[in-house]
Amino acid sequence: MNLENLINLFFPKRCLTCDETLQESEKLLCIRCLHDLPLANYTSVEGNQIEKSFYGRIPLTAATALLLYSKNSKVQQLIHQLKYKGFEEIGTYLGDWLGEELVKSGRFKSIDMVIPVPLHPKKLKIRGYNQVEKFGKSLAKQLDAKYVDDKLIKITSTESQTHKHRSERILNVNEIFVLTDNECFIDKHLLLIDDIITTGATLESCCRELLKVKGVKISIATMAATLLKN
Repeated sequence: MNLENLINLFFPKRCLTCDETLQESEKLLCIRCLHDLPLANYTSVEGNQIEKSFYGRIPLTAATALLLYSKNSKVQQLIHQLKYKGFEEIGTYLGDWLGEELVKSGRFKSIDMVIPVPLHPKKLKIRGYNQVEKFGKSLAKQLDAKYVDDKLIKITSTESQTHKHRSERILNVNEIFVLTDNECFIDKHLLLIDDIITTGATLESCCRELLKVKGVKISIATMAATLLKN
């Protein structure tokens, strides 16, 4: 018995959503919980619900999310474990999964850089990591793109967006993101990423800053999305 098997014998790995002991072939989630995750099925669909939600707001090349998010769901549990419990490997897991979708769809093949929605330095210091970093690095690897996390920064620490209406969210994120280097983005196709898209206000604010650069095209990918209304 090797060391890993010995550790698993005394400290078995458990499903991150139902807490059942994982089988040897299972990773992070048990088969039952994995099958229970609601897929968004947006990646191959032009004019999907995310893209429609940005019509008239900002020009996007393509947009997608892997999962559908709702309160008190397994998806919420998973994102909570990633953001607040330190399970960063969830980001890699979801990034590998969505990355395969992006490649197969053909709609994201010209991506040059993957850009995460940045955290304010204060929040980054408290949490210790950006919850979308490993997600973004996985996507970048599969898309043969660069992962760039130091050119778009957040300069204002805002309140939580969770309980705000869309109009309040837009005001709350207005002009809080800035670029530290415009030239590296000239004529590039950027994939802007985040964990969850709700109203899209934060992503819209990031896009408005990025679109100040000549020739920039933007696509969006998130781990999950709420049921959006256009």
